[in-house]
Parts: sequence; structure tokens; C-alpha cells
Amino acid sequence: MYWLVKSEPYEYSFEDLIRDGSTVWSGVRNYAARNHLRNMRQDDFVLYYHSRKGLEIVGIAKVQKESYPDPTAEKEDWSAVDLVPVKYLAKAVSLKTIKARPELAEMPLVKIGRLSVMPLTAEEFETILELGETNMY
Repeated sequence: MYWLVKSEPYEYSFEDLIRDGSTVWSGVRNYAARNHLRNMRQDDFVLYYHSRKGLEIVGIAKVQKESYPDPTAEKEDWSAVDLVPVKYLAKAVSLKTIKARPELAEMPLVKIGRLSVMPLTAEEFETILELGETNMY
């Protein structure tokens, strides 16, 4: 599976993830996003989107540890995963570019823009890599 996560770069940027080497993806308080976290599997690829400032996909991460109770939650009704960085995209892919591509019109980032964790199809993931002039190998 493929995923996209969103973070405000002034809160936790992809550069921060690179520097830290891994992070607990916690604090998600939306039921749909929580359910997506619960469906993530070890080694799934995750596109990293800078929201609010930048509005662009900037990097690729990977799920290191599957869903477990969110340590920032009062109850065990929320979930977290651990992410590790893979690499920066050679070229950031803006939301404007994504919205201009008909083959990405059904992408959750376009259809449900406020969702912070979302699934992607293999085709969407590959198209973003092409737009970002990046390959996985």
C-alpha cells in the first residue's frame, strides 16, 4: 500500500524527519485518518506533504512500525505509527500541479483535502514520483 501524510513544515518538516531518522506519527484526531494509520503496514511507502506553508509533496518515508496506541492520547482509542525517511523528491510536487493532472483528480489530497493521513493507489504514487523526477532505486 501507499500513503500520504500531511504536516505543517513549521511543526514537523520532512527535514526534521531526515535529521531525526525516525518519528512517531501521533496526535491524529480524525477517525478516518486514524483508520488509515491502522491499515498501514511495515515497509509501506508514504509521501510526505507540507501543508499550510509550501503545499507540496517533498519526500518519501516508510512505515517502520505498524499501528499501536497513540502515546499522546488519554485513552487507547487513537493510533500512531513510526515513520523513517527514505529520500527527498528531486523536485517538490505542488498541490497546484497535482490538481492540474486529470489522472490525479480522484486522489484524496484533491477530493478530501483536510484529511491528514490518506491512502494512495500505486498509479497515484508512481505519477507523483514521475512529477517529482524521482525513482525509488
